[in-house]
Amino acid sequence: MPNISRSMSDATRLWSQLTQIGLESQMVIGMRVAGMIGILPSRQDENHRMLSEKMDAAGEAGQAMMKAVSRGASADQVMSAGLGPYGRRTSANAKRLTHAASRNV
Repeated sequence: MPNISRSMSDATRLWSQLTQIGLESQMVIGMRVAGMIGILPSRQDENHRMLSEKMDAAGEAGQAMMKAVSRGASADQVMSAGLGPYGRRTSANAKRLTHAASRNV
């Protein structure tokens, strides 16, 4: 019989992770667009950085998911493992871009 408490905890953690990534992603997108059109200052390599980060995160996510699958993790645990690299990047980008914008306001 599955442990319902653990299952609910894993599902809650997954939804929390998805929500945080979604919010931070929207903030990062907004700040990057503002930088592209000149409202906020941005580094010249920001567009290249954006693309290379996505490729790196996708590779790391795939590896994390395969590792979780090989350990016999549940579907929500596999998905959470795959979201980890994206979450780390959205969080770091939100902090970096917010800090850069606040220095130049």
